[in-house]
Amino acid sequence: MGEVVLYFALLSLISVGGIPSVMPEMQRLVVETKGWASAEEFTQLFAVAQAAPGPNVLVTALIGWKVYGIPGAFVALAAFCAPAAALAYSVGGFWDRMRQAPWRRHVQRALVPVTVGLVLAGGWVLATPLGAEDWRTGAIAGAASAALYSTRLNPLWILAAGGALGLLLF
Repeated sequence: MGEVVLYFALLSLISVGGIPSVMPEMQRLVVETKGWASAEEFTQLFAVAQAAPGPNVLVTALIGWKVYGIPGAFVALAAFCAPAAALAYSVGGFWDRMRQAPWRRHVQRALVPVTVGLVLAGGWVLATPLGAEDWRTGAIAGAASAALYSTRLNPLWILAAGGALGLLLF
């Protein structure tokens, strides 16, 4: 269980933009390096975490549960949340005091493209669990993105439609 704590605590400290920004690294660790889940299982765990009420950080609890059961769920969630919370708490006061400093605006502007890139990379990992060569996953992700962008449908309906389409295509 120490590995889960170590890896999730480290991911917590670099998760600029939240859990989507570290999804590629989390997927690489969980699927490719440690073999705790297959690519399909990882995507399914993320989908369940997204569909459940609450923050998307719940995927860490699901991964911990898959690897070490109920205790693993609590440990993984705490390992991901505690370091970022401690860092935010310790830096928050200083950051607030420096709100008029010119360098702060530069840092914030510099973090925007980094965060966008990390979130897009996370989306790519989740959209192509079988690899980039499988056109079906890309087509489903593209159709879902287009539907989200162009309609006012509830995202859960789009998620359900993507699941049904995936069931038909796979």
